[in-house]
Amino acid sequence: MIKILAILSLCLASVVLGVKVGQQQSGPQVPQKHLVCYYDSASFVKEGLGKLVIDELEPALQFCDYLIYGYAGLERESHKAVSLNQQLDLDLGKGLYRTVTRLKRKYPNLKVLLSVGGDKDIETDKDAKELPNKYLELLESSTGRTRFVNTVFSLVKTYGFDGLDVAWQFPKNKPKKVHSGLGSFWKGFKKVFSGDSIVDEKSEEHKEQFTALLRDVKNAFRPDNLLLSTTVLPNVNSSLFYDIPAVINYLDFVNLAAFDFFTPQRNPEVADYSAPIYELSERNPEFNVEAQVKFWLRNSCPASKINVGVATYGRPWKLTEDSGDTGVPPLSHVEDEAPVGGNTLIHGIYSWPEVCALLPNQNNAYSKGANAPLTKVQDPAKRYGSYAYRAADKKGDNGIWVSYEDPDTAADKAGYVRTNNLGGVALFDLSFDDFRGLCTTEKYPILRAVKYRLSN
Repeated sequence: MIKILAILSLCLASVVLGVKVGQQQSGPQVPQKHLVCYYDSASFVKEGLGKLVIDELEPALQFCDYLIYGYAGLERESHKAVSLNQQLDLDLGKGLYRTVTRLKRKYPNLKVLLSVGGDKDIETDKDAKELPNKYLELLESSTGRTRFVNTVFSLVKTYGFDGLDVAWQFPKNKPKKVHSGLGSFWKGFKKVFSGDSIVDEKSEEHKEQFTALLRDVKNAFRPDNLLLSTTVLPNVNSSLFYDIPAVINYLDFVNLAAFDFFTPQRNPEVADYSAPIYELSERNPEFNVEAQVKFWLRNSCPASKINVGVATYGRPWKLTEDSGDTGVPPLSHVEDEAPVGGNTLIHGIYSWPEVCALLPNQNNAYSKGANAPLTKVQDPAKRYGSYAYRAADKKGDNGIWVSYEDPDTAADKAGYVRTNNLGGVALFDLSFDDFRGLCTTEKYPILRAVKYRLSN
């Protein structure tokens, strides 16, 4: 009898424990944070260490929820959506469009979107002057909008994409002059983001037309359950071109490219943090991630649809003999003449492995002059990001200052996303991460750091 009672007690305890476990499993779950990964196919045709081919792209895909393949563009006269490199993208049997979308067979949880625009579809005349903005011209033509919708739908369906990312090339804010003293005060989002310059006299019309374009694309996509996202490109004023309460109904998510607030091209005379999370004290209160995020939240965008853009690169300036020796930003008397990185071969950008090679390591520990390591300055408060510098020598040579993203700062931004219960992180771009493992032998360290912080 005692044995029977003991067995019954044990069974009852097991049932109760099972109920409790079941209750815990069915309780509120933290929504999964998305990791959106950009792949600019221009890196496929590079030479040297900056060339990112599909075999080297694949190790990243285990961490990505979405892969955004860039970039398609617009045909000026017809307003059709077209590949910007048809030989690369569309070649029968070997084109990257099909090659990339076929990766879903190996990574069934991955969604692959085609992106249009992305600041990659720039046309110039024989004198290298930029031609009129064809993205605005398309918006002004109802026939053009219809043709764009039809042709972009055809591209997405024909090549097996799961949807479209609209990285529309709106006019950029004019760079603001940096003043000494207490800096500028907040005078409304539109004023501070566009400064005193009018970047588009017909912005209200273009805003309405862009809303109509997104509506038409979504209506075309809906029967096939295709995704639609938008990328707000760096230094594009959301208040001018996005009717947020209206467009958010058509969008599955929004990628805020909240970086490049300061770049050597836009600010050739002043170096500063290129992508701080929070407001820089006494200057530029709008040039940070939080200001961008809060604007979209205030305008009825659900937090779950916002992906915070994180760059995988740095922005370098050349320091002169008048720039000083401390490296503390904002730095004046700088120049947009930093040496071009040997991997990316792009003026004004250092990929993470290029930055890493400049920081103190065993290869440059005893180097001098142009090969001497930079002094690294971290951000213990996790508000602004890291920078590194080498003061100019007595001849005014060999000076560099770079604001950059690394695995630690990128993880801090992923932590910001978790703390504020946002949708996720959009990583720009896989080709600028250390996809070869040149820095620490670990491939894609920034991507890994972001994924780990989003998941833990």
